[in-house]
Amino acid sequence: MPPLVKQDLGQLTAISSGTPLPKHDKYIAHDGPDDMQSFTGETAKIGGWQGFVDSFKQYKTEEISYDPNVSDLERAAIKNANSPLSRKLKGRHLQMIAIGSSIGTGLFVGSGSALHTGGPGGVLIAWFLIGIMMYSTVQGLGELAVAFPVSGGFNTYATRFIDPSIGFAVGWNYFLQFVTLMPLELVAASITIQYWNTTINPDVWVCIFYVVVITINFFGVKGYGEAEFVFSTIKVIAVIGFIILGIVLAAGGAPNGFSPGTQYWHVPGAFANGFKGVASTFITAAFSFGGTELIGLTAAETLNPRKMLPAAIKQVFWRITLFYFVSLTIITFLVPYNNLHLMGASSVDVTASPFVIAIEQGGISGLSSVMNAVILISVLSVGSSSVYATSRTLVGLAELGQAPKICGYIDRAGRPLVAIILTNVFGLLAFIAASGKQNEVFSWLLAISGLSSLFTWITINWAHLRFRRALKVQGRSTSELTFVSQAGIVGSLFGFGLVILVLVAQFWIALFPLGGPSSAENFFASYLGFLILLSCYFGHKLYTRNWKLQHRARDIDIDTGRKVEDIELLKQEIAVEKAAMSQRPVYYRWYKFWC
Repeated sequence: MPPLVKQDLGQLTAISSGTPLPKHDKYIAHDGPDDMQSFTGETAKIGGWQGFVDSFKQYKTEEISYDPNVSDLERAAIKNANSPLSRKLKGRHLQMIAIGSSIGTGLFVGSGSALHTGGPGGVLIAWFLIGIMMYSTVQGLGELAVAFPVSGGFNTYATRFIDPSIGFAVGWNYFLQFVTLMPLELVAASITIQYWNTTINPDVWVCIFYVVVITINFFGVKGYGEAEFVFSTIKVIAVIGFIILGIVLAAGGAPNGFSPGTQYWHVPGAFANGFKGVASTFITAAFSFGGTELIGLTAAETLNPRKMLPAAIKQVFWRITLFYFVSLTIITFLVPYNNLHLMGASSVDVTASPFVIAIEQGGISGLSSVMNAVILISVLSVGSSSVYATSRTLVGLAELGQAPKICGYIDRAGRPLVAIILTNVFGLLAFIAASGKQNEVFSWLLAISGLSSLFTWITINWAHLRFRRALKVQGRSTSELTFVSQAGIVGSLFGFGLVILVLVAQFWIALFPLGGPSSAENFFASYLGFLILLSCYFGHKLYTRNWKLQHRARDIDIDTGRKVEDIELLKQEIAVEKAAMSQRPVYYRWYKFWC
């Protein structure tokens, strides 16, 4: 078939992916494969060892010619929308990624630190408010991801709907967050093993876990999806089991007669350190929710984003409710905030998880080992998710011209090979687990990335608000969206505002730390990430000499990357679907709303 040259106003389509381009005549699209999955056929024709070797060769995308008047941002958006990442994630993968991915030490161990500093009242206040904020944020992200299933996720949305400098700064901070998290989680896994064995050098376990994480991600997105499906299933079963057990223990059903009831809310009390204690728990709660937005990165590798992503996005509600709020509410009845084994107390060991402490206090032998095994699996899950998050973020940055071009290398199997290798090289830092400097090194690694999730959530809400504004100004409406945020604009405003308040609270705690003197070291350990964000932002502004705060609403591109060829036809399909749903029973509509 000869190259396609088509310049009908408002109708030009990139044949390589079925992606409608913005409604003007600046683009000339060349012929390519009919759908984004077909590129895997290049290696399917060659079996055995040769096919495996050839799968690592770079996938050559079809070139797209442009009118000379096309801006660099428009070119980047088109390239980003036509990324050859493999679309192999199925609905069941997305469901479990939404429910359980990135749940690890932040919840199972870090919640103990929050309980120690804020008390049970502080824990529930922090996790409740952060939970509402996360629900609103992910709903807005879902609206964007379903409409624009492009590589790079939220840093791409920030670049397109807010400003390239915002996208650059947040994208690189998100990369730093997860590239740091991988070695941290591997070391945490080696520490968890010490619950059973303290004689083997920790680096031996780090090596084993490192190989496991690398192997998972070199199997491509399908390998990651299958591994996360198994990991998350185990976590879901474990947490539901703990909730049932916790209710029994709190009601006095423990074998050893342990029956705390509500006494720990009275003695030692509901709040450990007053208002400052409550404020200090917010950053811990935010850290435990880190990675919830990961579902937005999967859009570019989902088999059918329009059908599968909305259901997965809705699962975040249950993740917040079951994993966080219900389980931590039970913890507050079973573990007092002055327990010496909690992280942050005077004596810390591998039993620092309040989940493990609760089981041990009930006198149930064997189950504490099971819970530690779940924590170990969770740590490996987060390590694997870290490689996925960093590699896809780096590819998105490269496609937008915000990272070296080589970082956007995608092989014939749809793997972002160079980005995965770079992430794994950084993961070698985990081998300092046996050194005497591990605490100092990882404290500063955490300082670099500690606030990155907050910056990401701000930009997700900001990008959603700008997208809605652009729709309104350009005479469009949400009637052309297959998924509309249940929280709406109000939810994004709430999410944006609450994250700002959390950053203010963290600034206060960084200046005047709880239970210690003020110092420059403490401040930078808590707030270094913000300074790095500012450096990235203003550095990009100086380099590009673009001093605009954000794009004007009428100039925002709300078409490139949408897997829809006929907006009017889509509106009709959505109207028919809504009409059909209105005829279903109330219980079915309620179920579909939440699930």
